[in-house]
Amino acid sequence: MTDRVKLPEDCENMSEVRAGVDRTDQQIMDLLEKRFGYMRAAARIKAERGAVRDEARKAAVIAAVRERAERDGLPAAEIERIWEQLVEASIAYELVEWDRLRA
Repeated sequence: MTDRVKLPEDCENMSEVRAGVDRTDQQIMDLLEKRFGYMRAAARIKAERGAVRDEARKAAVIAAVRERAERDGLPAAEIERIWEQLVEASIAYELVEWDRLRA
């Protein structure tokens, strides 16, 4: 894959589309690595294990993503489900990290 990937609106063939998707997947993984780094930071900072799960914060995060998806014309219900899974995975990861740091 080259370093130059076309924007979606500039793609003229499936090879260009696939290169863009592959690059985007790499960027998503980079962002997930960063997001889970914040979960490690939260595990280190939170004094109480019970503070890891914050249902109000979870609802706010998912609502914001759904609003953004709707505004951008993306499939909001599907993205909301993805974020539900992402947030739950993040909570589970943070709990493991919280326990590990205090073992």
